[in-house]
Amino acid sequence: MSVHLAKTAGYCFGVSRAVRLVEQAAARGPVVTLGSIIHNRLVVDKLAQQGVRVIDRPEQAPPGVTVVIRAHGVPRAVMEQLHRQGNPVIDATCPYVKRIHQIVAKASAQGRQCIILGAPDHPEVTAIAGWGESCIIVEDEKKLADTLRDFGEIDKKPLTFVCQTTSLGEIQARCAKIIKKQCTNAEIFDTICYATENRQSEARQLAEQCSAMVVVGDRHSANTRHLAEICWEHCARVALIEQADELPDELRNASFPIGVTAGASTPAWIIKEVIGNMSDEIKNETAQTEDFAELLEQSIKTINTGEKVTGVVTGIAGTEVYVDLGTKHAGYIPTSEISDDPAVKAADVFHVGDEIEVYVIRVNDAEGTVMLSKKRLDAMKMWDEVEAAYENKTPVEGIITEQNKGGLVASVKGVRVFIPASQTGVPKDGDMSTMLRKTVKMRITEVNRSRHRVVGSIRAVASEERRAATERIWSEIEVGKKYHGVVKSLTSYGAFVDIGGVDGMVHVSELSWSRIKNPAEVVKVGDEIDVFVIALDPEKKKISLGYKTPEMNPWNIFMNTYKVGDVVKAKIVKLMTFGAFAEIIPGVDGLIHISQIADRRIGKPEDVLAEGQEVEVKIIGIDADAKRISLSIRALLTGDESEQAEEPTEAEDAVVYSTENPQPVEE
Repeated sequence: MSVHLAKTAGYCFGVSRAVRLVEQAAARGPVVTLGSIIHNRLVVDKLAQQGVRVIDRPEQAPPGVTVVIRAHGVPRAVMEQLHRQGNPVIDATCPYVKRIHQIVAKASAQGRQCIILGAPDHPEVTAIAGWGESCIIVEDEKKLADTLRDFGEIDKKPLTFVCQTTSLGEIQARCAKIIKKQCTNAEIFDTICYATENRQSEARQLAEQCSAMVVVGDRHSANTRHLAEICWEHCARVALIEQADELPDELRNASFPIGVTAGASTPAWIIKEVIGNMSDEIKNETAQTEDFAELLEQSIKTINTGEKVTGVVTGIAGTEVYVDLGTKHAGYIPTSEISDDPAVKAADVFHVGDEIEVYVIRVNDAEGTVMLSKKRLDAMKMWDEVEAAYENKTPVEGIITEQNKGGLVASVKGVRVFIPASQTGVPKDGDMSTMLRKTVKMRITEVNRSRHRVVGSIRAVASEERRAATERIWSEIEVGKKYHGVVKSLTSYGAFVDIGGVDGMVHVSELSWSRIKNPAEVVKVGDEIDVFVIALDPEKKKISLGYKTPEMNPWNIFMNTYKVGDVVKAKIVKLMTFGAFAEIIPGVDGLIHISQIADRRIGKPEDVLAEGQEVEVKIIGIDADAKRISLSIRALLTGDESEQAEEPTEAEDAVVYSTENPQPVEE
C-alpha cells in the first residue's frame, strides 16, 4: 500500500501555540482553561492528566488561579470579568482570531453593522460576536441573502463582513459576491486562516489522486468537518476518525493509495498512531526511523536564514523580544535589530500578542534558536519603496545620521541615503552639523541597488514646497489680510518677512510708531511676527507689509491709560529755553513749561532740571487734536491746580511735537 500524508496535516500555528502556553503554565502551578483549549477531547484529556482543569464560566475560576483563554477566544465581557475577579490571565487566542476581534470592535465603534459568516454555536464565532454590538451571524450565502433583504428594510448602517477562520473559501467567495452586488458601502475582510486554506487545498488534491481518504480529528471541530466535506466531494471512500482504533478494517493493509490529512486541532502523536495502524510494514518502518511526531513537526514548518517569517510576540525583555514562530525553535529579536534609531524602545514598537513579520538572520539548530530582525526586513521593504519613490518622484522622510566631507547621510527606514552638500539646503558657508538628528523630507535622485547607493536632495523638496506655497499665497492674498510670518533678513530700509512661502517687505516706517534709524531696533532675523498686507503687485511679485498697528500707537496707548489730573513719573528728555520735554511712556512726551517747573520764577529750565532726570509731574492739559500734553511740577509743590502755563511765545509755538518723533523738532 502507499500512504500519502498531507504536509499541512495536524496542528496549525495558533493551536500549537495555545497547547504550548497551557503546558508551560501547568508546569509553573495551578491552571484552568476557560472552555476546552482546542477542539480535541484526547488532547484535553491528556492535559487533564497534567492537572489542567476545564471551567465553563469565569466565576468558576478559583481565586488567584491562572486562567488560560482558549484558542477560539472569548467575548470582551468575559475578558473584563476575569480581570475584575483578579485572576491572572494568559490569552492563548489564535492571533488570526484576535485580528477578527479587532476588526469587529473597530467597526462597531464606527457605527457599522457586522455580519459574521460561521456556525452560530461555534465558540470562535460567539467570541467574535462578543466584540461588537448586535452582530449578525449567517451560516451560508442563502442565510446572508435573506438577512440582507431584511437588513435593507430595517437599518441603513454600512456593513462590515468577516468570517470564521475555518470557513470554506467557496462559501466566503459567494457571500462576498452577494455583498458587493447589493451593498455600496461595505467592508469585506477575508479572515480565513491561510493555514486553513492550504490544508483544504491539499486535502482536495489528495482526494482527487487517492482511492481513499482518512481525515483525522475531533468530530466537533469545524476545521476537521470541512476537510471531510471537501474529501467527500472528490473521493468516494472517506473515513472521518478521531483516533487509531476507529480506522476501518478495509483501510488496513490496503493495496490502493490512501491519503491522510488531519484537522488543525489534531496532535502529531494521534496521526502517528493512525498511520502506524494502517500497515505492519509502515509500523516497522516508522519504528526504525526518527520519531514520527518530530518529523511531522518539522514538515509543518522549516526556517532558513534570509527568509521572511511570521510569528507572535510572547515576551519583551531588556535586551531582546521573544517571538513564537510555531516551530521547535525559539525566536528572538535583539534590541539592536529593532530600529536604526537608538532612542526607540522595544515596548514602543511591540506588544505581547502582536503578530509580526521579521527577517531570519541566523538559525542555530544546536541551541534551537533563531535570531530575527525587524529593521532588516524594514530595510528590504524600504528598498522597494525607495525605488518606487524614485520612479514616481514622490518625497520620502529620513533622519540625518551623520555629516561627512561631501554632505550629509540620512537613514530612510534603514536605507542609507547620501545628500550632497549642494542639495542639503544649507548655505555654502553654513554649518551642516545643525541638521544632525533632524527628520527631513527629500527627493530620491539616484538609486543603484546592486551598489547599495542612494542619493537624495532636500533642496529639491524644499523648492517644490516653496513653489507650491507661493502659488497658494498669490491665489488668496489681498490687501488687509493678516499673516504670521518669520523675519528672514534685514536691510537699512526695512525687514523681509516670509509669510508662508513668499517674502514681503516691511518698510522701516511701518515697523514702529517711533522714528527709528535701523530695523534691528525693533526685530531681528528669526523673529515670528504678525503682519498685514498694505499693498501688492502681482506682476512684479512684490508685497508691502505692515507691522505697526493702531493698538501699538503710543498716543493711543496714552489716551487709553491717562487723563488730566493724573500724577505720573516722567523722564526729562530735552531742555529748551521755554521749558522741558518729559517722556511719559516710550514715544509720548509732554511739555513742562518753564512757569510750571518750580514754585518760584527761574531763569532757565536747567537751573532746576537735567536731561535723564526722573520727576513726578501732573497732567494739566491734553490737546487731542494737536497731540500735545501739558505737564506741571509746580502744581504738585503748591497744591494749586488752578495754576496754568503762560501763553507760549512765537518761538515756543514753533516747536512741534510728533508721536513719530519723541524729540521736538524746531522749524
